[in-house]
Amino acid sequence: MKKFLKEFKEFAMKGNVIDLAIGVIIGAAFGKVVTAVIDIFLNPILEALPKMENGGTGFAGSLISFCAVLVEFILTALVLFLIIKAINKAKNAKKKPEAPAAPTTKECPYCLSQIPIKATRCPHCTSEVK
Repeated sequence: MKKFLKEFKEFAMKGNVIDLAIGVIIGAAFGKVVTAVIDIFLNPILEALPKMENGGTGFAGSLISFCAVLVEFILTALVLFLIIKAINKAKNAKKKPEAPAAPTTKECPYCLSQIPIKATRCPHCTSEVK
């Protein structure tokens, strides 16, 4: 049981799991904001359109509800895309390009074979190199 709890703790503390949990929480909170914007701004505009039948119930009411949900989805997806794009850009900006490793070999000027950088004589042609 102790090993199981230890493995679960390691799993839960991995960066990906924590990032996912934060993303779900932020997504839920953002969904509420988008819903409020739809309810406050978009629904009155859609409801002001001429009613088709039964005073806006039936097909017209369903169409208004569908449009509101569709716009809510598109706005949520767009903003989450922009947030993720900004996060990825910030992650990539923090990474510094790795400096190239110091060379470990050099070329013999006489026989053009690769020799260790500290060598003073070529093992292939026995010429002295600097």
